[in-house]
Amino acid sequence: MTTDPAPPNPETAGDSRLAFNEDWLATILGLALLALVLLGAIPAGLVP
Repeated sequence: MTTDPAPPNPETAGDSRLAFNEDWLATILGLALLALVLLGAIPAGLVP
């Protein structure tokens, strides 16, 4: 009897990696927009 865990399914491994990258992209984009607002590069009329 072996106790080795089954290797990860390659189909789901790619999906989770893509979701992780999308999360980081959204975080970086949000921080960039926040920085632009704080620096005054985006006019106050555009910010709700």
